[in-house]
Amino acid sequence: MKRRLTANWGLKILAFFSAVLMWLVVVNIDDPVTDKTYNGISVSVINEEIVTTTNRTYQIVDNTQEVSVTVSANRSVLNKIKSEDIVAIADMKELSLGTQIPIDVSIPGFKYEKAFTTPGNLQVKIEDEAKNNFPITPTTTGTVREGYVLGELKPNPEKVTLRGPKSVIDSISRVVAEANVSGLSENADIEGKLILYDMNNNVIDQTLLANNLGKDGVSVRVTLNQIRSVPVKPDTSMITAASGCKVSAVNVEPREVRVTGEEEHLDKLDKIEIPAEDLAISDLSERTERMVDISAYLPDGVTLADENAGSVVITILIEQPGVKNYEVSTSSITVNNLADDLELVYGAVVDLEIQVRGPAEILKVFTIAKKVSIDLKDYHTPGTYLVPVTVELPEGCELVDSEEVEIILEKKTEDDQEE
Repeated sequence: MKRRLTANWGLKILAFFSAVLMWLVVVNIDDPVTDKTYNGISVSVINEEIVTTTNRTYQIVDNTQEVSVTVSANRSVLNKIKSEDIVAIADMKELSLGTQIPIDVSIPGFKYEKAFTTPGNLQVKIEDEAKNNFPITPTTTGTVREGYVLGELKPNPEKVTLRGPKSVIDSISRVVAEANVSGLSENADIEGKLILYDMNNNVIDQTLLANNLGKDGVSVRVTLNQIRSVPVKPDTSMITAASGCKVSAVNVEPREVRVTGEEEHLDKLDKIEIPAEDLAISDLSERTERMVDISAYLPDGVTLADENAGSVVITILIEQPGVKNYEVSTSSITVNNLADDLELVYGAVVDLEIQVRGPAEILKVFTIAKKVSIDLKDYHTPGTYLVPVTVELPEGCELVDSEEVEIILEKKTEDDQEE
């Protein structure tokens, strides 16, 4: 029995190596060595002090701060490796030609045959370091709650010190602290986002810059002002009509204006009064209009919500003998022959002033309600038009002046036409 076990050693050794070879073949068929490329791997720079201790700094150029890494390993290993497992390092000690640092790649915890990056070097630009102080300009994004407008904006701090490559520092044109005020309805300190711009209004990358803002960063103190509508009241005591005429009405358009300011100032303002001396007009025999800038009559701490809306029109209506004035709202005008595919809106005028001349006994009882109309039979296309106004008058009466009203014709939407 012993002789049988120790006989044929050559065949036994050959069988052993054959089995090992077969195992290797099977392993390589099931789990072969192959390559896989991982993109977007960030490169970390070490030993930066070699440059920074000499009052110089560096910039990574040519977009080499992210590389692709190709790994050769068994398929089962590659399936387990994730991008975050790959470590790519550029050691500043290896800087060559003043611009290139070889990139070393490793994958801790995994067994692999080789790994290399594309590109193989980190491209850098070495230059002098610079430092400068910049004023911070506050700005906002978003819209505050309805009924409020932005008041004073104040950054904290008001200046920032920036340090970095001289070429970047020199390119800075302005520094902005951007605060989001969406939905804001009270004064607040809002965290700001620091944004740097060059002279062409392009945003500057701050990756290589340091600042003195610390962990608190920059904030913007936002002051809100309320908006209120206040009536305009003219003092008409110095307006007089010519002999035989009388002042029938003094109208203001618009009747109210929107103003803004802090609550304590707005609470003291119940009207905007136009002084009598600014409306001193005598011997009027016909309708007269005067444009007045009311911004001069606003108290301290109050401004117009719309700085371009400071003018109001004062209309003085004069009744002559045998003439009566009527106010007609545009909403009460009868519209005839409006095209089916058009819709109408009126221009800026809200009320028409119509003067009718006739016997006193007729004018005394005449009512103009439902007797004012416009005819649109000749208006078939969208646009803005001045259209003659027709007034149905009793016999013996006439209009002092012909009247027109501004209308805007627009195409109906499909939904409007379906209705």
